[in-house]
Amino acid sequence: MNIGIAFSGGGAKGAAHIGVLKVLEKNNIKPSAVTGASIGSIIASLYAMGYTSSEMLKLFQYFSKSILRADVKYLFSNLRTKKSILGQGIISGEDIEEIIDECAKLKGFKYIKDIPMPLSITTVDIITKKECVFTNKEQKEIKSENLIRHTKKEYIRDIEIGKAVRASCSYPGIFAPLEYQNYKFVDGGVLNNIPSDELQLLGADKILSIKFPAEKRENPERALDLLFRCLDIIFDDRDESKIQNSDYILDIFLPASAVFDVNQINSCYEEGYKIANKEIEKIKKIFN
Repeated sequence: MNIGIAFSGGGAKGAAHIGVLKVLEKNNIKPSAVTGASIGSIIASLYAMGYTSSEMLKLFQYFSKSILRADVKYLFSNLRTKKSILGQGIISGEDIEEIIDECAKLKGFKYIKDIPMPLSITTVDIITKKECVFTNKEQKEIKSENLIRHTKKEYIRDIEIGKAVRASCSYPGIFAPLEYQNYKFVDGGVLNNIPSDELQLLGADKILSIKFPAEKRENPERALDLLFRCLDIIFDDRDESKIQNSDYILDIFLPASAVFDVNQINSCYEEGYKIANKEIEKIKKIFN
């Protein structure tokens, strides 16, 4: 049986994905294909490259604060070129690209097409408003060229892993878009926050989708928390229609404020582990 896992976006909440993977590892459930958007693209790419859940957690704990730290040189570069210190985001995203490229180099990879495990991660070209998918797999209904133009999506195979992940993580307003060739990529969650649809194209027989629904009752008091709460609600309604092909949906409820709070990485990991452990018998019935 070919098992596929779709990892949703959610900022620092993504540490919960690692907790889920830890439980799956302990129960010998091994996905053969993975997809992800935004923070889910980091999890998916690291897993596809052969990193364990324990290694991922250490990477998150070590690099999380540096990734979310604004670069003074970048901000003043914006001031010179765009006459605004914020530019198109307060963080360039270069740290994400460099970290992922270093992780890839340690495993002997450079381009997404080099990775053996079927992998797809989503992004959006803000210029054409088209969903783009970085993948290492030649899907059934598309040709094998490096760049395939699709009626609704565009599939790209010839790109460095770090750039692909950086593009998928370029959360509008926080991270600057990735300008690459004729594209201007932003966060994959804008159009496809849980890319379970791509798993069928990667040959998965059974699909597990992991998502972070909005809490049923949450009363945000700060402006930023209110914004994230609204985004959670918007994603909630859209994601439900996107993951109808899933054989099992694992809901992990985390506060909206956790999106960019790196101090909650450990608690998010533990919550993911706890929920997956609670649901593992149901998961095993479907995926074993």
